[in-house]
Amino acid sequence: MLTKEGRRTLPTRTISGQDMFSLDDLAKLFDLTVREDTLAGGLTVNTKGQTIVLTAGQGLASVGGRLVSLPAPPVRDGRTWFVPVDFVSRALAPAAGTRLELRKPSRLILSGDVRVPRVAGSLEPLGALARLTLDVSPSTPHTVAQDGNRLLIKFEAEAIDATLPATTAPEIVQGLRLGDGPVVVIDLGPRFASYKASDMPGDRGAVRIVVEVIAQTTSATPAPGTAAPGTPVTPPTTEPPSLLDLAPAGGLRTVVIDAGHGGEEEGAKGPNGTLEKNVTLSVSRRLKAALEARLGVRVVLTRDGDETVGLDERAAVANNNKADVFISLHANASVRSSASGAEVFYLSLAEYGEEALRVARGESEALPVFGGGTRDIEVILWEMAQARYIEQSAVLAQLVESSLRERVVMSPRAIQQAPFRVLVGANMPAVLIEMGFITNPDQERLLTSETFQGSLVQAVVDSLTRYRDARATERTTGAPVAPRPGGPGAEAPR
Repeated sequence: MLTKEGRRTLPTRTISGQDMFSLDDLAKLFDLTVREDTLAGGLTVNTKGQTIVLTAGQGLASVGGRLVSLPAPPVRDGRTWFVPVDFVSRALAPAAGTRLELRKPSRLILSGDVRVPRVAGSLEPLGALARLTLDVSPSTPHTVAQDGNRLLIKFEAEAIDATLPATTAPEIVQGLRLGDGPVVVIDLGPRFASYKASDMPGDRGAVRIVVEVIAQTTSATPAPGTAAPGTPVTPPTTEPPSLLDLAPAGGLRTVVIDAGHGGEEEGAKGPNGTLEKNVTLSVSRRLKAALEARLGVRVVLTRDGDETVGLDERAAVANNNKADVFISLHANASVRSSASGAEVFYLSLAEYGEEALRVARGESEALPVFGGGTRDIEVILWEMAQARYIEQSAVLAQLVESSLRERVVMSPRAIQQAPFRVLVGANMPAVLIEMGFITNPDQERLLTSETFQGSLVQAVVDSLTRYRDARATERTTGAPVAPRPGGPGAEAPR
């Protein structure tokens, strides 16, 4: 737990798959009064004049007469009662009238007015330079400075909640780590010459810090810190390769990435406890950074934290941002632990009948307009939005499947159609990617590895590059891009 006064450790215990706090520990830390009603089989917890009522066997808490849900009921072990860690943010915080923010993936509780931004990093080796991208939420004042053979990114905060990549570019960047305090440290390699740092606005009040670490043109140049005093560092004499593969006019400009599940919706769970919602968020952040860096497109995430987002709301994010492509990321599950491989889905229209076919053909309706006369208007129900993009979604699905097949294991049914609700309202080409079976112990380990996630990201970037080029060819030649003969049909969903 982080406060203005410092850090405190609060032990947890796993009971029936749930991380739990002892009420005795919480009572000492937050000055609570806990009373047990043995006849009713419940507990009352008092703090600052407010009462929380808990009942054994029920995943509910009454906070000042208002019911809130808990992921598990309180559990008694001997003379000690345990409550799920979510009790702190869902019940204790409103009762105490103070800020208590629980960040389960980072195992942090933020108490009071403390500034602890989330920092998600990715590192891309790009030939003569290495690009570090840090997505910081919320935007936090910071500085970037060189200190000998290190670059220091210091934040004006009590601490940082950081996820840093293990990827390196040994000749330029030997490693990334957290320093003492709210600092990200970049350990520089022997060919380091100079660096360039810039900030870009991110989504929902975030900021993106981009640090480009540039290599020397020859290996004879002294390593950092060994040059004679006053000797300027010589940057590369040749232009670095083009970093942005910009889209032509009318091409791929905005991509929405949907990290499946989140918040209360944990999704599938692996045998070692890995949660689907955490895997999808990690890959979506990496994919966002890669697409923005390599294709120069605008990328919007339907969620950039552990939050619950409705299925229709996810498609609405894509529609409201006028996205050119919508990609939903998931991890698969099966009762067979041996099931493995990635799968790509696009929407099936079989459930929507003639109305879907009419929309897919692009037919319009003549409606009266103010001043007299009529006008042809495309009136599309939410459930029909994806219908007219089915062919383009099929093309995109094939390209994604083809790129994935080059890098990861695929399921025997690599492309399928299914009536996934998250795709229904998307008013643009849309696909859903099941990245692997999290219920398979081997694939569970892969899904959390940097290497495998990097392969997934590279495959999607390549497929979107091919899709963009195919659309550009269509605009130039006028010939529509269609699925290859023998491509995916309306296979039965899982």
